[in-house]
Amino acid sequence: MTPAATAAHDPHSSSKPLLGIGLKIAATFVFTLMAAIARHLGETFPVGQIVFFRSLFAFIPIAGLMIYAGHGFSMLATKRPLSHLRRSFTGVCAMFTYFGALMYLPLADVTAISFASPLIVVTLAALMLGEAIRAYRWSAVAVGFVGVLIMVSPHLSLGSGEAPTVGLLLAILNAGLVAFTMIFIRMMAGTEPALAIAFYFQLSSTTVSALTLPFAWVTPGGRELALLILMGILGGFGQLFMTNSYRFAQASTLASFDYAAMVWAILFGWLFFSELPAVAVYVGAVIVIASGLFIALRERQLGLERKLEEKPL
Repeated sequence: MTPAATAAHDPHSSSKPLLGIGLKIAATFVFTLMAAIARHLGETFPVGQIVFFRSLFAFIPIAGLMIYAGHGFSMLATKRPLSHLRRSFTGVCAMFTYFGALMYLPLADVTAISFASPLIVVTLAALMLGEAIRAYRWSAVAVGFVGVLIMVSPHLSLGSGEAPTVGLLLAILNAGLVAFTMIFIRMMAGTEPALAIAFYFQLSSTTVSALTLPFAWVTPGGRELALLILMGILGGFGQLFMTNSYRFAQASTLASFDYAAMVWAILFGWLFFSELPAVAVYVGAVIVIASGLFIALRERQLGLERKLEEKPL
């Protein structure tokens, strides 16, 4: 199940919203710190090697939780292998494009552009899931994409060079791939446990990235090896924090806290790389965040209306 679906079936869900919010903020912190480490390592190591360590060592916290919770391998049984394959394909491609973008663009810029994913999900939900999208949400999506254009404008200026252009294309492609991944996970929500989805994704990304190692490998020193392992462990913990946040708070409550990642990205970019985003990135990010919050609030309002309609007289 997706986190939201898991929460819906858990009798203890939504009972501790502050804990859920804390876990969600912790997830954004851990994921952004992981990205900062990946950006640093990207100056030395190929993308495939970074994805390999990120995926392989993410198994440590995930396997730890499975053992602690008493889950055996039986939970990995599935009747929808092709659905896992499809979700893993877009997820692996998203990971490669994300780490690739970090090699060319500042951390805060990549993070800001990633906020386009929820806007793309609205469009894909209408096209692929047949969800009814009303004028309010279409308007918010349109405004949000204007914000995206503003964010990317500094990298479209003449004389910006080839590297920022490549990074920009990878970041935009990543936002689209993440949106497709979110749709595919939503389609699997009714039959597949969240841990199984996470396990098969990590297995796929580890396998695919391992195939690149004979063609592009840089032997790490002790400090670099420690950072590569730490990056993977952080990714695994981030995944667990994100998933479990939905056990204690509703998805609509948590949606706005995704944008805490921008705070961490600006902070880490400044501390570790002496980078600060251009003014256009701040302006565009505010517009995109406002559009995303509007969509989240609209979803919450519609959910409350549906509950009232379903309530027996």
